[in-house]
Amino acid sequence: MDTKRSLFFCLYLLAAQSISVETSPNLLNLMKYLEQPIGRSLFSRVSPRHIHHLEQMLFNASFCGHNLTLQTNSIQSLIFKLDCDFSGLSLSSATLANVPQAWAPHAMQFPAELTKGACVTSRPAELRLICIYFFRAHLFQDDNNSSLLNNYVLGAQLDHRPVNNLQKPINVSFWHNQSLEGYTVTCVFWKEGASEHSWGAWSPEGCHTEQPSPSQVLCRCNHLTYFAVLMLSGDPVPAELQVPLEYISLVGCSISIVASLLTMLLYAHSRKQSNSITRIHMNLHGSVLLLNVSFLLSSQMALPTVPKSVCMVLAATLHYALLSCLTWMAIEGCNLYLLLGRVYNVYIHRYLLKLCVLGWGFPALLVLLLLVIKSSVYGPCVISFSSSQDNGTGFQNVSMCWVRSRIVHSVLVMGYGGLTSLFNLVVLAWALWILCRLQTQEKALRPWAYRDTIMVLGLTVLLGTTWTLAFFSFSVFLLPQLFLFTIFNSLYGFFLFLWFCSHRCYLDAEAKAEMEAVSSSQMTH
Repeated sequence: MDTKRSLFFCLYLLAAQSISVETSPNLLNLMKYLEQPIGRSLFSRVSPRHIHHLEQMLFNASFCGHNLTLQTNSIQSLIFKLDCDFSGLSLSSATLANVPQAWAPHAMQFPAELTKGACVTSRPAELRLICIYFFRAHLFQDDNNSSLLNNYVLGAQLDHRPVNNLQKPINVSFWHNQSLEGYTVTCVFWKEGASEHSWGAWSPEGCHTEQPSPSQVLCRCNHLTYFAVLMLSGDPVPAELQVPLEYISLVGCSISIVASLLTMLLYAHSRKQSNSITRIHMNLHGSVLLLNVSFLLSSQMALPTVPKSVCMVLAATLHYALLSCLTWMAIEGCNLYLLLGRVYNVYIHRYLLKLCVLGWGFPALLVLLLLVIKSSVYGPCVISFSSSQDNGTGFQNVSMCWVRSRIVHSVLVMGYGGLTSLFNLVVLAWALWILCRLQTQEKALRPWAYRDTIMVLGLTVLLGTTWTLAFFSFSVFLLPQLFLFTIFNSLYGFFLFLWFCSHRCYLDAEAKAEMEAVSSSQMTH
């Protein structure tokens, strides 16, 4: 079927070059062709060629009057004849003829400045403005399979001329039949050549997002192209919190980096006195150090001037560091269970080597599999901040190198972190119950039980219980959760440093007490 369609389209392209300018039937046939589902053949995947040919035919179409409207089941094409005295144009689905009631309302407003660039050096007798509305987004699927509001893509072009950096923006309005509360909406445009696996990608550059009402999204963009509204589930973060959260993250991660480096230097200095427990702690410090460094670089490498391959590698590194950090937290919990549950007499052959394979190798395997299967899951990721304005809600976008796939984020970020946190909370609760039960036994055990109770309370940081705050980012918990999560987890390396220092001081004091006891016993003899 794809071969027949390809042959038909080739013949159609050849015939379209020699037909007369009365091309309305041919335009409708091409629009109907674009409505069909994209197959898997090589030719049927070349969607830019189809769309660009439709644009060319619309520019060259001949008709009487000042405008022409062509419409199929899911595509609408509009052609307008303009001149250099253009004073602006407002289009609305409510005023356009023959618009099905099933289509959600939409509108576009073009400023008078639109034709100024074309009329600077000369005054052409006629300019063509074409608008193409796609009410199915199958031709504009990016690598992330992004969700678009109503699956609408509204595009416009002016007479084969690029229109960029307008002083007065083009206003594109989208409405939905239900409230959009609980979703983060971002105005985007289709950027050709911005993806390795698709013919383009959605980008927020040059567009400002506003929400005049809960069911309306207003896009103010300074250029002409194809526009849509990207939808992400979750409550938007107020824009006023962007700078404080970034400052807290920068300061906290910097302190943690210094603390982790200092801890590892202290460990290297006293390596002869280390055991498997201390070595596990050091591996956790290493993963936290990698996590903090890659996180600080992630926002700097998401700039348009940085090659996308660099951002992809950094995003994969950041994901690997997070998975490794979570895995070493789970290893800390498992080690705590073995210490208390096996009454300190457990022995596993090459225990530390096996833990390193699990803590470093397993996350690496997951990330490498993702890179082999679909490397586009990593790259620039847009984070939206909402701001209250007089005419509704606006959005500011910040990019960082991170996981772009919602499925991967749900499974290998939130799911992986949730299982790790749940396991460690269960181990921590069980350990506290064991030690509290020991306190009720013989008095001889009380100092020992009290000491380990303090140890377990200190391990609450070591087990990463503060990462559970990530699951409270909704409703009234959102703002407190953002600050608590940012503060505690950006300083996580510093807290581990404090734990390492206190634990080392305790061991030194215990060793000193034993030496004093030995020396006093020798003196008595």
